[in-house]
Amino acid sequence: MKNIDSATHTRGESVYLDDIPLLQGTLFGAAFGSPVAHGTIKSLDIEAAKQMPRVVKVFTYRDITGENQIGGIIPDEVLLAEHEVDFCGMPVAFVVAETEDAARAAIKKIKVEIDLLPVITDPREAQQKGELIVPPRTFLLGDTDSAWSGCCYIFEGIAETNGQEHLYIETQGAYAIPQENNGIKIYSSTQSPRATQQASCKVTGLAMHQVEVDVTRLGGGFGGKEDQANAWAAMCALATHILKRPVKYSLNRMEDMAMTGKRHAYSSDFKIGLNKELKIIAYEASFFQNAGAAADLSPAVLERTLFHCTNSYFIPNVKARAYSCRTHLPPNTAFRGFGGPQGMFVIESAIVKAAENIGVDAAVIQKTNLIISGDEFPYGQTAVSEANHCWEKAMLMYDIDSIKNEISFFNDNNKLFKKGMALMPVCFGISFTNTMMNQGRALVHVFTDGSVSVATGAIEMGQGVNTKILQVAAQVFSLDPEKVKLQTTSTHKIANTSPSAASATADLNGKATLMACNAIKQRMLAVASEALNADVSSLTLKDEHVCIDGERCEWTWQRLVMAAFLKRVSLSEHAHYATPEIYFDKLKEKGHPFAYHVYGTAIVTATIDCLRGIYEFDSVKLVHDFGTSMNAAIDIGQIEGGIVQGIGWMTMEELMFDKEGRLRSNTLSSYKVPDIYSVPKRIDIEALKTEQDNLAIFRSKAVGEPPLMYGIGAYFALRNAIKAFNPQADIAFAAPMTPERTLMALYGLRDKEVWEREKEVSHHG
Repeated sequence: MKNIDSATHTRGESVYLDDIPLLQGTLFGAAFGSPVAHGTIKSLDIEAAKQMPRVVKVFTYRDITGENQIGGIIPDEVLLAEHEVDFCGMPVAFVVAETEDAARAAIKKIKVEIDLLPVITDPREAQQKGELIVPPRTFLLGDTDSAWSGCCYIFEGIAETNGQEHLYIETQGAYAIPQENNGIKIYSSTQSPRATQQASCKVTGLAMHQVEVDVTRLGGGFGGKEDQANAWAAMCALATHILKRPVKYSLNRMEDMAMTGKRHAYSSDFKIGLNKELKIIAYEASFFQNAGAAADLSPAVLERTLFHCTNSYFIPNVKARAYSCRTHLPPNTAFRGFGGPQGMFVIESAIVKAAENIGVDAAVIQKTNLIISGDEFPYGQTAVSEANHCWEKAMLMYDIDSIKNEISFFNDNNKLFKKGMALMPVCFGISFTNTMMNQGRALVHVFTDGSVSVATGAIEMGQGVNTKILQVAAQVFSLDPEKVKLQTTSTHKIANTSPSAASATADLNGKATLMACNAIKQRMLAVASEALNADVSSLTLKDEHVCIDGERCEWTWQRLVMAAFLKRVSLSEHAHYATPEIYFDKLKEKGHPFAYHVYGTAIVTATIDCLRGIYEFDSVKLVHDFGTSMNAAIDIGQIEGGIVQGIGWMTMEELMFDKEGRLRSNTLSSYKVPDIYSVPKRIDIEALKTEQDNLAIFRSKAVGEPPLMYGIGAYFALRNAIKAFNPQADIAFAAPMTPERTLMALYGLRDKEVWEREKEVSHHG
């Protein structure tokens, strides 16, 4: 089954927000963002902007007809600044004009006078000053306080990860169109139609049945459009509600980079204790999350950091504490992995520090501590583990000893080029950790000509979810896929949607589609049973025919459809699916939050040019727990993309904010992302063969987020290559490992900012 979007993508026919034909009279918006990160607005002068040619109106918070609030988890984020600004780029005014150029020209005429207030960009400073989004949370397993006495080795350290720009190809944007009876239809580049609908209703004061959000597809999301799409849709909706004209706003790339949140940067402390057999007996970690100026999804991201703080390992005594720290940066948000990668980097850093000090390969500690079925995660769920199976298959299939020997031979015979290798096991839970969000719906129609329409809450953003859902309908009805069409995702077709996120989209919406199709099929087969005088249990559908005990009869799919229609049997079904078995008690911090876990092991090898500090990745070889893949081509593509995106986060993607909170890496000349020349030379992907049942659709496990974590191995492969060149190198556990940082590490130099941070933390205790 090919990706159903491939043909229209390559022909340039796929419809994105900017491809929607504009109605006559459409106006264009542009937001004026705060020039400073923190301060009190003393005066705002919009008069010159209002007088600019073709400007229709300049909106401020005073024009909001509903509530000036777009916060989701916590109502702490205004749409347009009122008396105070909290980050550079925070929207203060919204200009609407007859052309895009006119709107952007008017922005330059707005003058704002702001009394500056202190700016916090460091999460540790925010925590020390009590600037927290939510109270800290702690996951406990066993008793770390008493466990340390049983450890032969104890090590402490600091691990830091920077943020990451989503850099979706399609920037944020929305197009609002007035409807009859004071309604509004919004085309939005959003991963969460319900959240966008809700925010737009709150700002305008309209009820949710008056506002429809419709999405055909996104040009990428990666989490960056789960909540961050809401502001731009709400601005357009407000302008449309007041002006009664269509309003569109698509951010340009620099606006998007400057005004939107990123992956959360984290600064973390760790303490790890092992016994003589290298079993990890105790582990403690403190995570300082840089949430930015408002909550957005930070509390949920923080929670998943805790869920994944031990990665693929069983540790009997764990204490993990996490702080969501309010700083004066754009509110950070969801990003592929949703806090899990940040937690995994810390435990991997702790293992490497222990291995280097003990004098063993980190892989020895990794293998010794892999979680097995029946072990308990720190949050109380019992593991059904494939960790050892993936590890053993990877070691055998890719001949790990040969890889090690080749690296040793290369390093012994090259002075200025060195190779390094690292193993990266992955364990990632699949489900929204907010139990309520684990629900999906599907609306299926079988038309009298035999064609089928499917509408769900899933958003297609390049991950192939529409293809998988189409496969579900085609398989249940045993139809040619050409006879099934996926409709746009609309809040008027499927209400109360969960966002397309958490790698749960195919499971939730696919299961709902399965239920709807099966319900229609059973009603249709009941009609055939009566007409054919055959027991309904003996009837099946195969290749667009009715079969009796597996033998094709004269009834075609078309005849079955018409027979059901003539009998006035419903050929439509709206189905609701809620993931069973899952729950989580946040008071006890215990439960069973995940439907299942995805496992895998990657072997990452890299080569460094030790004269220049530049590097390349020779290969990523992995064994991945697909479950039973329903579309291998799509799944492999997702894994390849995830690996490269993870490598980018760990190596070259460096967000740089100055002390005043201004983003300095705000263009594609100053913010580097992997291109075709920086991807691994070879990516080998092998599926783990397993017959274990799971709650995934057709037992096909999610592949959206788990592969990104394989990229963490790239950091440690580079670290090992540096050590091969300079065994005495003192390398901070700080990502990304940029070429500049690599060059300094090769010659014993430390990043000044990281060094000062470590010294300060060590001094405080």
